[in-house]
Amino acid sequence: MIQKMTILGMILLLIVACDTTTSEPQIEGDFKVTIENVAEAKSYSASGVFNTPVGASAPAPIFPGEAYEVSFSAAPGSKLSFATMFVQSNDLFYAPDGEGIDLFDSMGDQVAGDITSQIMLWDAGSEMNQEPGLGADQAPRQAGANTGTSDSDNAVRLASDDFSNLPVVADVIQVSLSSSGATGFTLRIENVSSSSTLMTSDGGSTAVPMAPGVYVVHSASNALFTAGQADYGYGLVAIAEDGDPGNLSSMLSMDTGVTQLYAPGVYVVHDAANPLFTADVADRGEGLEDLAEDGDPGSLAAALSAVGIHASSGAFDTPVGAAGPGALAPGASYEFFLSAMEGDYLSLATMLVQSNDLFVAPAGMGIALFENGEAMVGDVTSSFSIWDAGTEVNETPGIGLNQAPRQAGTGSGMDEMGLVSMVNDSFEYPALSEIIRITITEL
Repeated sequence: MIQKMTILGMILLLIVACDTTTSEPQIEGDFKVTIENVAEAKSYSASGVFNTPVGASAPAPIFPGEAYEVSFSAAPGSKLSFATMFVQSNDLFYAPDGEGIDLFDSMGDQVAGDITSQIMLWDAGSEMNQEPGLGADQAPRQAGANTGTSDSDNAVRLASDDFSNLPVVADVIQVSLSSSGATGFTLRIENVSSSSTLMTSDGGSTAVPMAPGVYVVHSASNALFTAGQADYGYGLVAIAEDGDPGNLSSMLSMDTGVTQLYAPGVYVVHDAANPLFTADVADRGEGLEDLAEDGDPGSLAAALSAVGIHASSGAFDTPVGAAGPGALAPGASYEFFLSAMEGDYLSLATMLVQSNDLFVAPAGMGIALFENGEAMVGDVTSSFSIWDAGTEVNETPGIGLNQAPRQAGTGSGMDEMGLVSMVNDSFEYPALSEIIRITITEL
């Protein structure tokens, strides 16, 4: 009997030893997550060409009684500049001064009405002036573009009445602004000259056509030129000499758009689906609304921590190298660190600041941190999308008065009572890969 018990004990020990040697170790690792703002900073919020007279079907100069009109959106603090050629000249053009025209007054109200008093006649300083209305190298009479003699004083400056026949600005052009919504404007440039406006030394007289031009909405000074300095070389001369806005418009377009920013956000390491939200379901009221509308991750981070079922969670709020919490500007990045085991997933959310309630996040399960025993590292941006929290009505990106940079206070926009979903509205948004990069590095 003792011998049988000894044999049985040895068998049990052998089984235990076999179980110990065949069990696989738990795979785990440490990671760094980097969120980079790879968007370009933009100098202008809107720009474009005006080239087709109201009621016409094709581009052309405007003659007496005709007008150009263009509509655009602008935020408080914005200014408007434009340039259009005084056609009966070598290189004269109408424009406001370098500061531009304020689009909102000191009370925050839109500027509307006649703004002609802020328009001046300028000399581009690129071509020697001939008598307005008679010069052989002026647009109506020249053999081709850019045919005049170079000006010895190449500075952009107020036009000088060298031939004593330049008409008063208001006798040629009338400029007005009208409102088309809380942030919408229509610019109207009308030719009010007549056949007797420009008197010439040969006893004749003529009207003053104006040519296609450009407009730009900006905040800094001297968007199109700096008085007393040479033309920037971006295409203003082509407008002033030949009424051609193409080059300048292209240059402005390259620097026009929304400067994207990101706000402090949250992350969570988890093994169950949808820790932050469920697509096509209303926000849970746990703090996602605060994050998506106001860039405040506090409530959502606290809610994730209180649940107690996630491997880890937290907030990221301080750009790398910064002294304290803040938004993520182009070229800057957030970083955070985490530990995870095989079977864990990562979700995170950060607000698209120039919006009412948009945020960047992955869907469903988030990002798998391991696959087939290997850590998932590298660029994971393709797993993210722009989401709409469905809590506030969307306005024009970068312009809306109820968006974080411009709102009077948190939660100030119109309630939407919608569902969390991928953004799908009437506005245009850039490809996510153009404005953000999210990478995971194994430590």
